[in-house]
Amino acid sequence: MSSVLISGVSRGIGRATALRLAAAGWTVYGTVRQEADGEALVAEAAGEIVPLQLDVASDDQIAALDDDLPERLDAIVNNAGIVVSGPLETLSADDLREQFEVNVVGAVALTNLVLPRLRASRGRIVFVSSLSGIVSTPMTGAYNASKFALEAIADAWRLELRPWGIAVSLVEPAMTDTDLWRKAPETLEAEVAEMTPEHRSLYGEHLDGMRKAVPRIQKMAKPVDTVAAAIERALTAERPRPRYPVGVDVRVQAALSGVTPDRVKDAAFGRLTGTPAKKRQV
Repeated sequence: MSSVLISGVSRGIGRATALRLAAAGWTVYGTVRQEADGEALVAEAAGEIVPLQLDVASDDQIAALDDDLPERLDAIVNNAGIVVSGPLETLSADDLREQFEVNVVGAVALTNLVLPRLRASRGRIVFVSSLSGIVSTPMTGAYNASKFALEAIADAWRLELRPWGIAVSLVEPAMTDTDLWRKAPETLEAEVAEMTPEHRSLYGEHLDGMRKAVPRIQKMAKPVDTVAAAIERALTAERPRPRYPVGVDVRVQAALSGVTPDRVKDAAFGRLTGTPAKKRQV
């Protein structure tokens, strides 16, 4: 029986992946922030899930996790992540640090912890990236930067770990039907409330554009299990691919990104997000 460590299984992609793999016969070790989330997941599972409490931004908790993992581990899925959004000018240094501590530093630290086990099993590493790691958009620059970083790390690790037969893959979904997009309107207004009056004035048109864009983007969100299925393919394929774009739209946008002039991309993403090209005169 194969075993896998998945970070961030409380909800969304991580939860769907844990349930899918457990039903397929994997022993799933899943990290959660709250004990109750782990208990709820175990109650729903059609297979073996072992919940482990962990904050991926805590070096001490990651180190302590070593005692809770089995001697043999066949894979790790780095899924845990957060979104720090808003105009970059409005974000503090602590905001940026939190974005990278969770999405990047935590993923690397957790993977480093289990690398001896993966080396012994000739296991696999999967990073849940995003279309946001291929193309950058306004109002999500910090999140984009963290996913771009994951893409670079996975590319480097794929070559570094090749001598031990450890495959490294990126799963790249676009908008997915998770709490991130379901709660996007409320999240946006909470971010606006935290801005200074000056920033609310400066970025008022950007914010109005996002208020109109979010409902359109929500309709484009794909079922979460489509991402879980891609993760399962990355873990079970005889010859795993470096990248698994989830959906035709992601493949097309990724392909076009490298050949489309920046001015054209800027105009397209400006229209999609309602970001003004010029500041309106008052």
